[in-house]
Amino acid sequence: MDRTATAVWQGTGKEGKGQLSTQSGTLSDTPYSFVSRFEQGDGTNPEELIAAAHAGCFTMKLSFLIVGEGLEADRLETTCTVKLGDDGVTNSDLVLTASIPGISDDVFEKIVAEATETCPISKLLDVDISVEAE
Repeated sequence: MDRTATAVWQGTGKEGKGQLSTQSGTLSDTPYSFVSRFEQGDGTNPEELIAAAHAGCFTMKLSFLIVGEGLEADRLETTCTVKLGDDGVTNSDLVLTASIPGISDDVFEKIVAEATETCPISKLLDVDISVEAE
């Protein structure tokens, strides 16, 4: 399965502007710029999109693991913060709040660790990944 996204950039790195589009159309000429990436401006940025991808991937993987335990979550909510340093992305920090009736602490800890290690975005990122789960 292949997924495609396209970036178009015009101008210099600092003064230029770009648009991002995805195959699904969810992003369609979505603006991004130096200001939206390194300051506070309108539009998105690559790190925000990585954070969304990691939060979504981890949460979906966790859902599959919960079902594998014969359980069903009422709600899973994951916030991801991607940290950008001088050498690129340095961390991806996940904060999970979960409501899973009937799950033991041991099983919960086990499947959270498994989801952290095995979701495809976690595998893609070569950075420290932390998870705070409750």
